[in-house]
Amino acid sequence: MRLFRTALLAATLTLPLGAGAAVAETPANMLVVAQNIDDIVAIDPAQAYEFTSGELVTNTYDRLVQYDAEDPTVLSPGLAAEWTADDAAKTITFTLRDGAVFTSGNPVRAEDVVFSLARVIKLNLTPAFILTQLGWTPDNVGEMVTADGNTVTIKYTGDFSSAFALNVLAARPASIVDEVEVMAHETDGDMGNAWLNANSAGSGPFSLADYRPAELIRLNANPDYFKGAPAMTSVIIRHVAESATQQLLLTSGDVDIARNLTPDQIASIEGDGIKVETFPQAAVHFLSFNQKTEALQPEAVWEAARYLVNYEGMADSFLKGQMEIHQAFWPKGFPGSYDETPFTYDPEKAKQILADAGVETPIDVTLDVINAAPFTDMAQSLQASFAEAGINFDIIPGTGAQVITKYRDRTHEAMLLYWGPDFMDPHSNAKAFAYNADNSDGNYQATTTWRNAWAVPDDINTETMAALSEADPDKRLDIYVDLQKKVQETSPIVIMFQAAYEVAMQDDVDGYVNGATSDFVYYRLVTK
Repeated sequence: MRLFRTALLAATLTLPLGAGAAVAETPANMLVVAQNIDDIVAIDPAQAYEFTSGELVTNTYDRLVQYDAEDPTVLSPGLAAEWTADDAAKTITFTLRDGAVFTSGNPVRAEDVVFSLARVIKLNLTPAFILTQLGWTPDNVGEMVTADGNTVTIKYTGDFSSAFALNVLAARPASIVDEVEVMAHETDGDMGNAWLNANSAGSGPFSLADYRPAELIRLNANPDYFKGAPAMTSVIIRHVAESATQQLLLTSGDVDIARNLTPDQIASIEGDGIKVETFPQAAVHFLSFNQKTEALQPEAVWEAARYLVNYEGMADSFLKGQMEIHQAFWPKGFPGSYDETPFTYDPEKAKQILADAGVETPIDVTLDVINAAPFTDMAQSLQASFAEAGINFDIIPGTGAQVITKYRDRTHEAMLLYWGPDFMDPHSNAKAFAYNADNSDGNYQATTTWRNAWAVPDDINTETMAALSEADPDKRLDIYVDLQKKVQETSPIVIMFQAAYEVAMQDDVDGYVNGATSDFVYYRLVTK
């Protein structure tokens, strides 16, 4: 492993390491990370859509407003020092902060903001759909995003509030690029796309010094970052596909952080100078009942089901480190989450609920599940615990494609699956779990409500749309909390867990932040 370290440092640093150099640990001003990074397809913010790409964009670019390392749950000023919103006129005016510069040394201008946002729309690559929600098209974006001195005015269309628009503008494709630098590298009208897929042109806490696909990423600290220079002058992310190799590199001191260890490795590695930190992730895991199945229509079945899940039994055994108990549709760690967990495993109470409602048992129902761990283990636990109250699951394992296709066709009976938001706004999940105004078979919707044929009550539908258009940010989040309580109490969708992500690191590493999605992985506050 010492040979690996010497080769790594020699390849990425200008340091006088000789062939016989003995290195006791990674340099104090460098963070070395072992991670599988072969998912990267593109790193241009207008195109980047993979997990690792999101991490890279977050650490090298800023947005007008953003969720930042100090608290990833709070929308904070980014390149905009302040903004005013006019919901009636569907307009937001941003005032740029003074003195912000790109890592090229060019000043951040309002024109760069206009260029960056229009560029995403005009290139129309994978993540462009996030910004087109604002009603922008290649034909109108020049009128919808305009600059005047040090201000940027953004217009939007649609039945939603500025709070929703701000969350859209905090998403990855809204990253601001250096127009002067990017257009100096334009090729065949690509607006610098090819060049930005090998380089960075942002104002973030780091700049991209070296990128070798499926091999290495090297980030250099930006000494002029508006929130202060990172403590680590360099971050090396080394592609290490095998988790066993990551474990060996971490325990030998060759890397500071290992990102892709298995639960078994995590359980065996903690201690002896290694610590493990757990970070909630965005995906929520749920059990749902198709309302086309008559035996699953009584609300008493839904209520009883919430007391037939052995939450702690699963979370403390085979799900340990992978999931934590969470019983609401919006993930913990996001603004507006509801984190109370009122339901526990109580088969006697479940049986009483069914008996009081006159529900006849046994109820035999098929349960579709992805044929992979931990889903099959979860299904077997549910099979055992639900049988205590006379609800018998016949487990039907299938590939992810088979299970999801069946779910979309509404041909399942019970389904074990998971759901994650496209970007940090609670409407992304509220629409999926608390809205279904047209339950007809011909009105296909990519939501859990429609796929389970649940005709959501009118009052919940109305409240969901009211939350989307609510102008007051605090009131808006309060509405989403109320919606989560209502769905938690009465719906055929039993939310059980939220995914968790464990990261192993040397004891002296502090300040690493891994938010609920890959867009919220931050190295800026790391110290050693």
